[in-house]
Amino acid sequence: MDQILSRLGVLLEPSWRGVVNVVDILLVTYLTYRLLKLVRGTRAWRVVLGIGVFVAALALSETLGLRTLHWILDKATLLAPVALVILFLPELRQAIDGFAKFGLWSGRLIGGESSAEETVIEQISQAAEEMAADRTGVLIVIERTTRLDDIAENGIPVHADITAPLLGAIFYEGNPLHDGAVIVRRNEVLAAACRLPMSESSQIGDKYHMRHRAGIGMSEQSDAVVLIVSEERGTVHLAIEGELIHVETGEPLRNRLRKELIVDRETARSRRLRRKKAKVEEEVSVP
Repeated sequence: MDQILSRLGVLLEPSWRGVVNVVDILLVTYLTYRLLKLVRGTRAWRVVLGIGVFVAALALSETLGLRTLHWILDKATLLAPVALVILFLPELRQAIDGFAKFGLWSGRLIGGESSAEETVIEQISQAAEEMAADRTGVLIVIERTTRLDDIAENGIPVHADITAPLLGAIFYEGNPLHDGAVIVRRNEVLAAACRLPMSESSQIGDKYHMRHRAGIGMSEQSDAVVLIVSEERGTVHLAIEGELIHVETGEPLRNRLRKELIVDRETARSRRLRRKKAKVEEEVSVP
């Protein structure tokens, strides 16, 4: 106890070293919180629990004198850094992308622009309304600041002005391009039949299938707005920053797209920070 009080006393010293120690502890605490929040509800959370069991087995084997088991587990820890990078690759990519969302560097510096014309929103909204009425499955990814060249490359290049009839033709069931996602950049359809990364979140309801998981996965790994129309129910959802939002067709959809796309960068950044703060407060308030 004396040693603990002595170490705490160093932190409370009115000196530069004490301030550095406090800042160091706060940064480590924040990073730990962000990592746990990042993996919660995903496949990575089970990996974290598995790591906890492995560490407990390593300590217990040494305490109980299980030499052979302890030797095997101890040697296995040499591969831990490589194994962790492989297991947490999607989450690490999402975390690194999250630093950009905090505004540590401008979207302009990384080659992205946050803009969308009213005509683009009108054409997408009109197409979504028509295809929802016909119960046609739709998956449209609208770029913001994160460029999606790698996703577009696995599809079929289109490079055509975006119109409601074009989107309807692409997602028509008899079209070879209908099975996949459309990438929209500014006022053009960049590519079609694109494969999107699937979300591994366990918080996605059973009523949502591959199309919704793909849309959520894309929104987890970029700041894109993903429009999803269910062919089973004819409902329209927007996937934004890993969240699935139900939106009615018509003016509600247009207004939501305007809110997400026709904004300046500072407004978008402030809105994301407020959303994250509100989500944290909501999680803290839940008993």
